[in-house]
Amino acid sequence: MRIIRTVAAPMLVLLLTTTAVAAVSKSEAKKLNEAAAVVSELRSSPDSGIPDSIWSKAECVVVIPSLKKAGFIVAGESGSGVMSCRRNNRWGPPVFMQMTKGSAGFQAGVSSTDLVLVILNQRGAEKLLGNKVTLGADASVAAGPVGRTASAGTDAQMTAEMLSYSRAKGMFAGVDLSGGSLRPDQSANDDAYGPNASAREIALGTRSVPTPPEARMLMDAFNRQAAATSGTK
Repeated sequence: MRIIRTVAAPMLVLLLTTTAVAAVSKSEAKKLNEAAAVVSELRSSPDSGIPDSIWSKAECVVVIPSLKKAGFIVAGESGSGVMSCRRNNRWGPPVFMQMTKGSAGFQAGVSSTDLVLVILNQRGAEKLLGNKVTLGADASVAAGPVGRTASAGTDAQMTAEMLSYSRAKGMFAGVDLSGGSLRPDQSANDDAYGPNASAREIALGTRSVPTPPEARMLMDAFNRQAAATSGTK
């Protein structure tokens, strides 16, 4: 009996420690819900959103809700969001991402905007999951076409690794994100999954991790969108 207690005690401590480490904060849970709302909006505005043909080809999607316009002294934008990758027509656990960018010229009267970045191939996904990537330099990106039946029409759109969109005042539009820097948010990912799994392992599924309960709405939104566009090429 004493041996059982000796073995069980360290195991219990390890279990409690692991559980304590993997805990999504309130701000991170809010970010997941905001991202879910942006993805859901894609279906409610089909004629002014991301084309089904583009969505159906997505390897991964990054959603940055409420990218903020910086103060008048230093022009620029910054924000955080999430990235999820497709796995056999289902979407994997989201990883948290951070973005900074020089001034992109917000619409008049707009102080924040939602950004959506559609990654079209594995190479683009691998780049985003490194330590830091500069869009347009390290990874090719183009403003995406808009509207349910639209398709990539320019050379830049057809050859880009990623297509980018913004949404302000309920309307989606293609946006130039060249010069923006995007990287995994290691601190937030440690909160959600513990310190032993990298953003790359989580996103690409090379390490099995449970999806945080707080991400359920986002996963449902992604999977509904995938189901609605399945078969569209």
